[in-house]
Amino acid sequence: MNVEAKERKAPADPTALMGKLPTPPKFDNPADERLHRKQRLAAGFRLFSKFGFDEGVAGHITARDPEFPDTFWVNPFGVHFSQVKVSNLIRCDHKGAVVEGAYPVNTAAFVIHSRVHAARPDAVAAAHSHSTYGRAFSTLGRKLAPITQDVCAFYNDHALYDDFGGVAVELDEGQRIASAIGKMKAAILMNHGLITVGQTVDEAVWWFITMERSCQVQLIAEAALREGETLKQISPEAATQAYRITGNAFAGWFQFQPLYARIVKEQPDLLE
Repeated sequence: MNVEAKERKAPADPTALMGKLPTPPKFDNPADERLHRKQRLAAGFRLFSKFGFDEGVAGHITARDPEFPDTFWVNPFGVHFSQVKVSNLIRCDHKGAVVEGAYPVNTAAFVIHSRVHAARPDAVAAAHSHSTYGRAFSTLGRKLAPITQDVCAFYNDHALYDDFGGVAVELDEGQRIASAIGKMKAAILMNHGLITVGQTVDEAVWWFITMERSCQVQLIAEAALREGETLKQISPEAATQAYRITGNAFAGWFQFQPLYARIVKEQPDLLE
């Protein structure tokens, strides 16, 4: 390999170039951080609506409050994702009581997300909806295969929850889901859909978007197989390398930034 080729070789450390890229902001006070999280949360709902992840009143994204970490911000129950904005988000505690806001909370949001947030102090946000391809894939009762570069973001980093106990209205169901996720970034909830978590709202929302698309890609690929054929999977070594680059928290945060800029430009009322 000549010198020029060596210079073009990717760095061994996939985070080596991060110093040249924007990074998640830091805040001097909880009020500014709270507003930032709520703006990202509202944008997440608008994007979910734009991508067709809504199904009636099902689905929720939550963001832990930076000042009162035993509470979280969530969408108001009964308000369409396309109508969510900063000013109508509600804050509830882990007991299900709305402590700020004029709307009720979705019981499933409280049951699932309160247990996830309690089990994962590192998880600032969690995202769940009844998206079409996530639901379809969840009926297969298995995890995603490493068949594309993008899905490698979940390589050895997503779980399968195969104990569907009906509509999540009891805390023990939320606890079982939280236990299934463990320290991973996502889970496929069998016969239900997808759930993702992140150290930022940005990250959790991006993981959900790309996981939903990965479910779609695998369903399409499997439908195209001819008799006797199997999916061509990425090797463990290559999948691990791709995961290190695309599956870290910074990558999740960064991939959300263009989407945030896009939706705010298209729907600036979300910031109201």
